[in-house]
Amino acid sequence: MIRSVIFCFALVILFSVIVHVKPQVCYGMNQYDRCSKNTACGCLPIINTNQTAICGILEVNCSQFIPCKSLTNECDLLGAVCVQHPGCNDLPVCYPLSMGDERSCPITRNWINTGSMKYSRYMHQAIALVDGKVLVMGGIGDKAIAHKTAELYDGSVGIWTATGNMTYARFGHTASALKNGKILVTGGNGNGKYLNTAELYDPSTRTWTTTGNMSCTRFGHRASVLANGKVLVTGGDGRTQYLNTAELYDPSTETWTLTDSMKSARYRHTATVLTNGKVLVTGGYADVYMNTTELYDPTTETWTTVAAMNKAISLHTASLLSNGKVLITGGVTPVADTLKNALLFDPTTESWTSTSNMNHERHTHTASVLPTGEVLVTGGFYTTNTIGYSSTVLNSAELYNPTTETWTSVSNMTTARGMHTAFVLVNRKVLIAGGSNNESINSAEIY
Repeated sequence: MIRSVIFCFALVILFSVIVHVKPQVCYGMNQYDRCSKNTACGCLPIINTNQTAICGILEVNCSQFIPCKSLTNECDLLGAVCVQHPGCNDLPVCYPLSMGDERSCPITRNWINTGSMKYSRYMHQAIALVDGKVLVMGGIGDKAIAHKTAELYDGSVGIWTATGNMTYARFGHTASALKNGKILVTGGNGNGKYLNTAELYDPSTRTWTTTGNMSCTRFGHRASVLANGKVLVTGGDGRTQYLNTAELYDPSTETWTLTDSMKSARYRHTATVLTNGKVLVTGGYADVYMNTTELYDPTTETWTTVAAMNKAISLHTASLLSNGKVLITGGVTPVADTLKNALLFDPTTESWTSTSNMNHERHTHTASVLPTGEVLVTGGFYTTNTIGYSSTVLNSAELYNPTTETWTSVSNMTTARGMHTAFVLVNRKVLIAGGSNNESINSAEIY
């Protein structure tokens, strides 16, 4: 305790006497949490200070900083402290105290264009590989033709490279990262043919191989990776009927087995794996829009109905927050109204509460949970009287703060898009890829 007091006193002396500046200290905030009005600055942890942090610029060229001493994590540079910086792969660098204030934060656009995909696509899937690259596959391309193509995004250089094609062209499919590092793709629509096929992508060989088929064709279904490594597939459009069936894929045997059916048939719903291992399914469509929700228990392999949402919706998003709650945003209703509403599901009480509305109505958008715990919502469509994709396409984006339960608008994307994908990269940035603005898009941008 005495040592801590002495150090804190020394830190104050360093701040106020040696360099004659008063850097902005972060109190009660997590590592890299935003400490400025824009997203340019975050809390940089000062090494060896019991998690004291200063407000510093996040977007920097690491070469402008001197590394801290390897053994002591100290700085020879006068007026600098040793911090952990995300722009330097979390390595300790000497950060000038004169830059430790939000007033030094640059004005940021938030969005920058990155390399375009080889092919335009929407209703595709994107998923991270163990090496940090992002695999994009399938979707609808030019002339409304489904893709079997796949490509890889390398965030360190900002470029896309082609990888092996899938066996089947498909859109409206699912993609799941297995514990063995492979990617499982299931179902979808292959240019008018609904699919029950599944295939595996092996990152080590960059090739696809077919695996066991599902019990039935599915489009607009959902896939969830369970704690035991199996994949739960739920619902979907089976072409002749909407489905309430569910099945489990076992990666060790590459086979499917039916499990307990959902209480209600549905497609274009959401399925979220909760921190307790159960799977929450919400909303969707099956001749009518649905407000019902249910929970799947992997231990008993059974479904139970829980409290319904206050509105029947489809084409919404569901995000698992760091506090264990699930955030539902937007969607479209039975009368074709697009919603700005947001709801919170609490697994401990299995109940719903309303939270602040978004600033914009939207459906077929994306929602990404950031390392800060905030949720970034992007794009989508705004429909008022028709259900379809001739709606207004949105380029707006906004952030949800779970602590204050409030929304803040951020700068618009460079391209309006819906039915796109969003993925949080290992460098903590968000990759937006593809989508539709009444035409298939191949552009990508970074938040």
